[in-house]
Amino acid sequence: MSTPLIGITTYGENRNGSFILPADYVESVRRAGGAVVLLPPGEAHFEEVLCRIDGLILAGGGDIDPVRYGGASHKTMYMLDERRDTMELPLAQQAMDRNLPTLAICRGCQIINIALGATLLPHIPDVYGEKVKHRLPPREPVPHEVQVNGDTRLADIMGATCVNPMSWHHQAVDQPGTGVEVIGRAPDNVPEAFDVPEKENLIAIQWHPELTADRDPTQQRLFDWLVRKSTETSVLSAAKKLNE
Repeated sequence: MSTPLIGITTYGENRNGSFILPADYVESVRRAGGAVVLLPPGEAHFEEVLCRIDGLILAGGGDIDPVRYGGASHKTMYMLDERRDTMELPLAQQAMDRNLPTLAICRGCQIINIALGATLLPHIPDVYGEKVKHRLPPREPVPHEVQVNGDTRLADIMGATCVNPMSWHHQAVDQPGTGVEVIGRAPDNVPEAFDVPEKENLIAIQWHPELTADRDPTQQRLFDWLVRKSTETSVLSAAKKLNE
């Protein structure tokens, strides 16, 4: 059985002319037994890439331009990247259309929702206050509790309904996309996990499992699930082609 190939979207081009991605994403996939290919913004042939990968991670990163969801600008917005938005929104939609195994993390979770018609809150403290810290100043990760509905795939995958992962966001989904259900929340009621029931190969979470996956089995299991699903899908696809 071949090793499943997992595509991971990267951050936009930085001031040094480099596309970057935190190594934790890559190492989490490798621990699960997958191989990695990075998908930088600006790829004009991402449809061809989707045909060659077995699974997808829509990674975290900067904010999504509010013009993409009819929202308002905010002074706290950062790292807006037109090329990244332009690639990732149709990439997410096509991945869902193909039922490609996908793990959508933080920004990626928001991308999934926006692709399905969601809106975002520009800045969590403006609506929910600061009882729960979703990131530390200026922009640093912080742990907080998340309660996940027990009768969900996500709870089954993690083997837990109460987790304490790392959070690293200042925005949140306001009105979820069409067909999207909120299945997990932080103690302040901020939505943290989502399900699209008709997309059984999709997991969308607002937190960052890669930051603690090396020491927290509940978070590593998300990457284990992605690689396992990607393997199963790849095998089924190969068998279908043989029978055609």
